[in-house]
Amino acid sequence: MTVVDNPASLTRKDPGRHADRLFWALCVSAGLAVLLILGLILASMLQQSLPALTKEFFTSSTWVPNDPDEAGPLTPHFGSLTFLFGTVIVSLIALVVAVPVSLGIALFLTELAPRRVRSTVVLLVDMLAAVPSVVFGLWGIIVVAPALVPVYEWLHDTLGGIPVLGSLFGETVSSGRNFMTAGLIVAVMIIPIITSISREVFATVPSSDKQAAYALGATRWEMIKGAVLPHSFGGVVGAVILGLGRAMGETIAVALVVGSAVQITPNLLASGYALPAVIVNTFGEASGDLRAALIGMGVVLFILTVGVNLLARVVVRRAEIRMKGAPA
Repeated sequence: MTVVDNPASLTRKDPGRHADRLFWALCVSAGLAVLLILGLILASMLQQSLPALTKEFFTSSTWVPNDPDEAGPLTPHFGSLTFLFGTVIVSLIALVVAVPVSLGIALFLTELAPRRVRSTVVLLVDMLAAVPSVVFGLWGIIVVAPALVPVYEWLHDTLGGIPVLGSLFGETVSSGRNFMTAGLIVAVMIIPIITSISREVFATVPSSDKQAAYALGATRWEMIKGAVLPHSFGGVVGAVILGLGRAMGETIAVALVVGSAVQITPNLLASGYALPAVIVNTFGEASGDLRAALIGMGVVLFILTVGVNLLARVVVRRAEIRMKGAPA
């Protein structure tokens, strides 16, 4: 029979519980700090942009911040619709180019590449994500834009006579700085994030599903089409939406290569403007209502990118629940 020397020790609280509670409080505080910081950023930006947040700001494409030659309107106009249009066009071009390339790289890494090649390609893709955006912008304005001018001219000569395509591929600018070049540069920048997430999603496909497809006589492509892609659909959609959020918020690279022309045009080979680009190009010399309008554009961009990223997280979470049976 065991004799307890000190019965009070059985009822004493474990010191580890205090450490657990402290750790829990620190983690919860860190999580709440993120929400607090986001809320403070939004509140401060809203407060400073209120003078510009009129109906015209969201519905007008007229951007006349000043009247230096006294020949224009007596009052400035701050319509942001042109810049929102440019942001959407550049982001869509980037997605159209980046999604097939990213999915191809992800499928190659998970289904085809030998182990040694896989690690090398993953390292290169990760290094691509670490390149600063200003480097991509300088590369785009010095190398890519001039090199693509003959390609744009060939596209216009070839497709310019077709009714719908003729509007999309009209006359190009001689510098090559236009919506298409900006979209291509942003596509290169978002390929790493879409590739990385898609690769992780493809890796979660059960081996039994792949072996079952092979057992039924499927080829490698038929196995990918019948087992890998349907199982990974939700996660891939989430990766694409995260890439869209990254593309919409890109600033320096777009500001350097988009051409800085305030216009709404279907011509993808024409110069344009985007929300981040006009903010970074104008904010240094802005004051008064112009400064409020630029901050208002930042609010619009903030809400758009946060909304897109939240949507992506919901899609990815639903995909994880469906694939792994994770608790909601």
